[in-house]
Amino acid sequence: MTTYQCPECGFKYDESRGNAHEGLKPGTPWLSLPQDYACPSCSVRTRDDFEVVNPPPQGKSA
Repeated sequence: MTTYQCPECGFKYDESRGNAHEGLKPGTPWLSLPQDYACPSCSVRTRDDFEVVNPPPQGKSA
């Protein structure tokens, strides 16, 4: 699972943890959040502004 960070305040959304305060269950994928999802900490940035902190591994076999 991937973690995304707000470039304004540093808030991190971890897909594996979700965000109970926002009603997002653990395992909720980033791309399933609404396009206009705003940072719950600063409300300055929207989903498209967030940056990937730990991208999933590429080319690994399960």
